[in-house]
Amino acid sequence: MLSIKLQYYEFLGQSYLLALIAIFLLWHFIKKVPGNKKLPPSPSKLPIIGNLHQLSSLPHHSLQYLARKHGPLMLLHFGSEPALIVSSADAAREIMKTHDIIFSNRPDSSVARRLLYDGKDLSIAPYGEYWRQLKSIFVLQLLSNKRVQSFRAIREEETALMMEKIKKSYISSSQLNLSDMFTELTIDVVCRSAFGRKYWDGAIGEKFLFLMRELLEILGSFSVGEFIPCLAWINRVNGFDARMDFVAKEVDELFEGVIEERLKNDVENLSGTDESRENFLDILVKIYKDNTTGVAIDRDSIKAIILDMFAGGTDTTSTVLEWAMSELIRHPTIMKKLQNEVRGILNGKKDVTNNDLKKMHYLKVVIKETLRYHTPIPLLVPREASKDVNIMGYDIAAGTMVMINAWAIDFKGLDFQLIPFGAGRRGCPGMAFAMATNELVLANLVQKFDWALPNEVKGEDLDMSERPGLTIRRKVPLFAVATQCHF
Repeated sequence: MLSIKLQYYEFLGQSYLLALIAIFLLWHFIKKVPGNKKLPPSPSKLPIIGNLHQLSSLPHHSLQYLARKHGPLMLLHFGSEPALIVSSADAAREIMKTHDIIFSNRPDSSVARRLLYDGKDLSIAPYGEYWRQLKSIFVLQLLSNKRVQSFRAIREEETALMMEKIKKSYISSSQLNLSDMFTELTIDVVCRSAFGRKYWDGAIGEKFLFLMRELLEILGSFSVGEFIPCLAWINRVNGFDARMDFVAKEVDELFEGVIEERLKNDVENLSGTDESRENFLDILVKIYKDNTTGVAIDRDSIKAIILDMFAGGTDTTSTVLEWAMSELIRHPTIMKKLQNEVRGILNGKKDVTNNDLKKMHYLKVVIKETLRYHTPIPLLVPREASKDVNIMGYDIAAGTMVMINAWAIDFKGLDFQLIPFGAGRRGCPGMAFAMATNELVLANLVQKFDWALPNEVKGEDLDMSERPGLTIRRKVPLFAVATQCHF
């Protein structure tokens, strides 16, 4: 009898244990996936790393491939962090228009904070009063249409210098590295617009170019510690943290020197100068000294804003020119059609004016198609849901990171299709500044020269591989040979 009782109690204890395990698992499941929630489709994921193993070095391609299988709204997990991937125009409209205010914040990133002055720049500053004041400064003072037009002479002078370099290469029968030339031109345009002169020629210029490329590459890199905190030590071992600290320190020292030099000048005399001649630093120093914006604009704020101008106005613009010329050289019929439009409108004139550019409709189509097929930043700067929201029938939890694959949307060409500059509150305010440079430079290139690849390489054989990074450039530089046209 005693044996039977012991067996009974043993059975009862095992039953209680199994019941407790079942209750715990059920509670854990219910906690993670509420029964009344409808989540977007998700590819299968692995423990700890989630879906990170499904991303290549060119994630916009990987995410487009996954979207074709799982739909325009996907829920992925980068480590333990949920990420909503948006790959259609309708879904993008929901994020950037219908529910724009809910998705106006950026996910926290220790890398971005380290490189971009702890969120004092416009691109990652938290949505709030400080961000609104920054946006107002950009839209009304730094990048207004009037201000963009005031820099027209700078664009024209730098473009003319580039045309002279190309002419000399024609005379000497040498090939041109157009990729480097586009980078130098855009840096010179932004530098003169930002500071009033070219600070960085020669060795200093090369150093600055290196730092900008490093900064953009780091921002576009995957930092394992961001998504899997227990593996953060890898960034220290592989040199990522040291590389990031070096770039942040060197960029800060360069900008600090420029600001210090500017502050030593007689700032008070600026009030009597022609506002049309003011550069970005003039405007920012005046705001810094007057302190009338209602929020604290300190020296780090000035450096962060200037860094935004360089990071957003140099690499992206030169990338568009690089890809545009690559596609034109690959497609001689389109090149000829564009040349006919530009040369026909100019009708023998040497210089391209703003009025001429307004008439060049095919030029605008070429740039638009370049932006569609070669979106400079294919994955727009991520957003974050500030509260629970329903998107196209799916429940998205607060804190979910949102990545919009603009390249995948643009490529399909649907409504709301061309969003390389983003949209809504977080849309890039620098579109007019960038497009003014792109149109002027491209019009001059096709007006004054005919183009071919070196060593009689055919256009269809041109390597169009992409290089990973925040900005997607050509993997190999674009070399070309120019033949001067006579009018």
